[in-house]
Amino acid sequence: MTQPQLNEFIPPPECPVFEPSWEEFADPFAYINKIRPIAEKTGICKIRPPPDWQPPFACDVDRLKFTPRIQRLNELEAQTRVKLNFLDQIAKFWELQGCTLKIPHVERKILDLYQLNKLVNEEGGFDAVCRERRWTKISVKMGFAPGKAIGSHLRAHYERILYPYNLFQTGANLPKATLTNDTKDKEYTPHDLPQRQSVQPQETCSIARRAKRMRSEVKVCENRPNLRRRMGTYVAKPEPGKKTDKQSVVSVQVDQYMCLVCGSGSAEDRLLLCDGCDDSYHIFCLIPPLHDVPKGDWRCPKCLAQECGKPPVAFGFEQAARSYTLQAFGDMADSFKSDYFNMPVHMVPTELVEKEFWRLVSTIEEDVTVEYGADIASKEFGSGFPVTNGHFEVSPEDEHYLSSGWNLNNMPVLDASVLTHITADICGMKLPWLYVGMCFSSFCWHIEDHWSYSINYLHWGEPKTWYGAPGYAAEHLESVMKKLAPELFESQPDLLHQLVTIMNPNTLMNNGVPIYRTNQCAGEFVITFPRAYHSGFNQGFNFAEAVNFCTMDWMPIGRNCVTHYRQLSRYCVFSHDEMICNMALKADMMDVDLASAVQKEMTIMIDEEKGLREKINKMGVVQSRQVDYEVLPDEERQCCKCRTTCYLSGVTCACSPDKMVCLYHAQDLCSCPHSNLTLHYKFALDELYPVMASVKLRAESYKNWVSSVQDIVENKGNKKRGLHSLMEQAETKAFPQTSLLDQLRTVTLEADKVAVMAQQLLNGKRQTRYRSGGGKSQSQNELTVEELRSFVQQLDNLPCNVRQAPLLKDLLTRVDDFQQRSERLLSDESPSPLELQDLLDVSLGLDVELPQLPLLRERLEQARWLEAVQQASSRPDSLCLDTMRRLIDQGVGLAPHSSVERAMARLQELLTVSEQWEERVLSLMEARPYHSIETLDAALQEVENIPAYLPNCLQLKDVISKAKKWLHEAETLQLGGRIPVLDSLSELVLRAEGMPVRLDPLSRLEALVSDVQSWKESAAKTFLLKNSPFSLLEVLCPRCDVGSGHQKSRYKKVKEASQVNRKASIKLDSVCDVERALSDSRDSASAMTALAEVRQREMEILLALRASNESKLLPAENCCALNVCVCQKAPSGAMVQCELCRDVFHCGCVTTTTDIEYGQAWLCPLCQRSRKPPLDKVLPLLASLQRIRVRLPEGDALRFLIERTVRWQHKVQQACTEGVLEKVSEMVSANRVLTLGLSRTQNVFMSDSGNKWFIVLYRASLYSTPRSVLKLEELMVEGFLLQVTLPETEQLYRYLLYKLAPLPSRSTPMNGQSKRTKRRKESSDSQHSEKAKKCRKKKPKKSKESSEESKRNCSPSHTVSDPALSDSEEDYSLCAAPWCREPEGDEVNWVQCDGSCNQWFHQICVGLSAERAEKEDYICISCTQPDYDRGE
Repeated sequence: MTQPQLNEFIPPPECPVFEPSWEEFADPFAYINKIRPIAEKTGICKIRPPPDWQPPFACDVDRLKFTPRIQRLNELEAQTRVKLNFLDQIAKFWELQGCTLKIPHVERKILDLYQLNKLVNEEGGFDAVCRERRWTKISVKMGFAPGKAIGSHLRAHYERILYPYNLFQTGANLPKATLTNDTKDKEYTPHDLPQRQSVQPQETCSIARRAKRMRSEVKVCENRPNLRRRMGTYVAKPEPGKKTDKQSVVSVQVDQYMCLVCGSGSAEDRLLLCDGCDDSYHIFCLIPPLHDVPKGDWRCPKCLAQECGKPPVAFGFEQAARSYTLQAFGDMADSFKSDYFNMPVHMVPTELVEKEFWRLVSTIEEDVTVEYGADIASKEFGSGFPVTNGHFEVSPEDEHYLSSGWNLNNMPVLDASVLTHITADICGMKLPWLYVGMCFSSFCWHIEDHWSYSINYLHWGEPKTWYGAPGYAAEHLESVMKKLAPELFESQPDLLHQLVTIMNPNTLMNNGVPIYRTNQCAGEFVITFPRAYHSGFNQGFNFAEAVNFCTMDWMPIGRNCVTHYRQLSRYCVFSHDEMICNMALKADMMDVDLASAVQKEMTIMIDEEKGLREKINKMGVVQSRQVDYEVLPDEERQCCKCRTTCYLSGVTCACSPDKMVCLYHAQDLCSCPHSNLTLHYKFALDELYPVMASVKLRAESYKNWVSSVQDIVENKGNKKRGLHSLMEQAETKAFPQTSLLDQLRTVTLEADKVAVMAQQLLNGKRQTRYRSGGGKSQSQNELTVEELRSFVQQLDNLPCNVRQAPLLKDLLTRVDDFQQRSERLLSDESPSPLELQDLLDVSLGLDVELPQLPLLRERLEQARWLEAVQQASSRPDSLCLDTMRRLIDQGVGLAPHSSVERAMARLQELLTVSEQWEERVLSLMEARPYHSIETLDAALQEVENIPAYLPNCLQLKDVISKAKKWLHEAETLQLGGRIPVLDSLSELVLRAEGMPVRLDPLSRLEALVSDVQSWKESAAKTFLLKNSPFSLLEVLCPRCDVGSGHQKSRYKKVKEASQVNRKASIKLDSVCDVERALSDSRDSASAMTALAEVRQREMEILLALRASNESKLLPAENCCALNVCVCQKAPSGAMVQCELCRDVFHCGCVTTTTDIEYGQAWLCPLCQRSRKPPLDKVLPLLASLQRIRVRLPEGDALRFLIERTVRWQHKVQQACTEGVLEKVSEMVSANRVLTLGLSRTQNVFMSDSGNKWFIVLYRASLYSTPRSVLKLEELMVEGFLLQVTLPETEQLYRYLLYKLAPLPSRSTPMNGQSKRTKRRKESSDSQHSEKAKKCRKKKPKKSKESSEESKRNCSPSHTVSDPALSDSEEDYSLCAAPWCREPEGDEVNWVQCDGSCNQWFHQICVGLSAERAEKEDYICISCTQPDYDRGE
């Protein structure tokens, strides 16, 4: 029957993996201590150094040559080894019986005889199982399927193979039995485990590890002759070195040998001699009897029991037969792995190797052997890490690896490692060991010596698979292994210390042992923690290095380990007490944390030593001697009972001076009386106490310091201590850089900082800030209120007094008051901006970060904004749209608040309504046609309720107000039948033009104004001359400009009169005054009165002017001194006199009317002011004006003119009633022809007497006329002043002319104004005719390209042919110039007008020279200025 299939291996969970930073990696023990709480829970952990930490490989590869250990995998596993040992015993049993053991097959599997034997024994033995028929149950437990009658097969195999052995073990007589084998059974080859001895490690180190894996002692049995003793002679084997000869051979009689069973010496051919004891037995007397004499050696039952009952030999590894270099071992290892897995080594998965490894160690069918280069001393071949003064040359960039704490040569001797206090170099503990592995090579379950830490670094190669159990599970793991393989531990109690036994992690885990695993790759560390069992195997060829280290926390664990070793009688690698004493003797330089731990160890050690010494003293040991144990080798100071290395004391006896025991085993030394024993001691107890005191002082000084610091940190005690003194003490005594020192340093720094900060807070220099919006807007490093409160609390809790504390408490009080006021204001719905500003001003003195400040600033901004909104709302007349928009824009940027939101809503609503009404009002005012005032007024009524300044609405209001006022004025203008004044009417119309309102009376008023304008235009056409300089009012009103300055240019007066600001000359001001008086008059009567006054003044001034002008024209001695005419020059040439003002004018300065008949009056340009239309044309103007029913100055002046005309006519009619006009009419009728002939001689006659001019007046007799005639002349003057043409005026003038100035005679020379040529009465004078013709022929025709400038030197008038001349006389004999000088002489030059009249003129009369007449065209004054027409 075959062994059942094992379950597949399940990998345990992974252990922790740590990846320290460069800062953490700098201190190895600090980092290990940091991760210890986590890592010690799993027993092992893996550390990945920073990626750039890659030390060079410094091992001397050329010198490295080692002999590996041979490992048969299925012998490593504990349970498998138990099975193999059992099979070896069975095979030996049957071999001694002369049979060969063959293992049967069941169900095509090899039968597990060990399990079968174990299950049968557990069920009560063979007889009980058969009796109770439990073979089927046993087959099921062995993993066979029920129902196949496997139980009967198992019974047969047990009865045949195992039952005789078990009977033999009980000492019962063996039944007759033979070992028959099936041909299918597999012959079992014994492993001969007792014959393969474990081999010691090479003593390559000067001081080897003292806990050696010792080779078990094997008794070498003397070779016995392989004789089958029969009845006859016995030839003894000659002793070595002795001569033997044939004579010396003693013949022993057969009858001397008797069968020990039957006591008979018969059947000597069947008598067997035991090869062990030489006893003889008949083959048929043996149980079971033998059929034949067995071949080979034979043992009797007695020797067989003795041989099979020998205890098993301790198992160990044997050394390989050859040594390897690193290169050769690597080639072998790679070749093995690639051949085994039939693939390249780097392609084999680690999971596959792991499962295959545990399958191989659990099978007895396959024997796989590997080799492992373990425990190679690095001192001989060099460490894989670079070391100082080593053979390996380190590059400058790699020199830091020499001193790195993670260099395994440095780690055991660092200051934080207690191993540095061990003077000896212990290979494997203080000096690293090297490990060269191959696939499947393994390290079995073990813990480190003295339960220390271990660290393993894989320099290169394939991974190493680790399994670990935490330290707290060590005893559990040991108990499980003892339970599952008790046979191994019976013969080898310290089996787990020998590193030769492995057990499947799944088996341990199934029994409750926590197991963790990891794959250690190249460049990674694996750390095992105290008493943490660990094992593993290599995935392939690799190179690792390992060493032990011990930290301060290990010391109590190490002491427990020594106690454990004492119980197991196991060697110690070093003396724990020696290490403690070495540290205690250096108390002054010791780390205080270590001193504290050493003090505890010293206390335990001294108390223990004191108790033991008292114990042996009670035993009666009185002899003592001080011994320096350090000079003794470890072998000479080991307890012969427990193998503990003695250091403080030991007991010896004179009977055995080479033996020593510890005080625990003093009674086990010898049987001598206790008084013979001698106590050897290193230190007397009195010597130990001062050492402990020094350690205690070091520790307690630190403890006192720690206590003081803790009191400071925890703020215990009443009054404060000196922080700086404690800091100085820590620095002087080199106290450790613990967290407590850091706390003290922090407290000290904090106290200093608090004092400085407190002063800064009080000085206000702690920060920089600036004011914005009534408070601090930015600050740096300000304390919060809680921090200030905590700060004040810190001042109370500080282990020192700070003088600024009261001031800071006052600051805190002010801050609390500020916060209370802030809460009150912030809770107020509408706080006052002044209060907020005052509170913010208070905050300027508080050098604290106040969380209320942002809220206060927000509320201040809100309050200011609300105040601005309220102020703007309280003044609606200034609350314009821009103000509302600005306030809304400002409000949008404010923090949200209910009051702000409500105000914003109201403001936004007001803005929206205002904008809508502004647009609506604007559209109303811009609408065409205009809206009625009712529509606008209705809109205004709605707008007036809006509390805002709306320009368009105000404009609308103003428009409506103006419109209403306008309508009122328009209504009152004609109220009660009053006739409106034109100025008021025009002002109303003008004002209405700027009003966007539909004004119903406007069209009527505009029509009136239009009618008035039309009337004025009609009146102007009626009265005004063409291009007249006078306005219509000036023409219609009585003259105001008569008097001084009468000769002033009218053009200048017209210009000045037209100016709006009335800055004109005085004359025009008078006219403006008349106009103003007419405009301001309440009615027509007052206007008539004003005009009557002007008329009276006009008559007075004009009469005075006439008298003045006539008086200056009287004959004088010096006529050249006179200033006459418009040019104000002396009289010269042809002159003409005005009938109204009686002033004379040069004919060249004024326009003379050459066609005026005799008896017609000539008026100068200043007196001829209008056309003087007939009265029948004027009266319709007045009638049309009365129909318009508008008063205007021109209308009043026209009315006055008509009334004045009527009154004047009335006066003329009165004169007619006297018969004067009838007489004048008769005179005119009688002298009509003569009047026509004298038309040009009516005014002034001039004669040349030498070089002087004189004036003869026809009217010289005027002053002698009667008074009634003067009244007529006055009447005549007023008739000339009337701007109306009346027949009475001409009649009156003719009457006066004929009455006062009789018609001149024909022989009287005519003046220059009436003559055209110098001629005598005889018009038919041939001489004259010929001269005239001759001159006519000489007259040149001027070119039309001549300039017009020369033609404007004089102003001729139209000339009418004298009707008195003969019709037969040629027209060309007369000069057309009114002022013809009638030149005489042989030759007179003429010129013809090139204009439209074609008349002839004397060149001298028109002021042309002969040269100019030849070159230029000449156009007479009548053609160039048609305004000077006679008829007008």
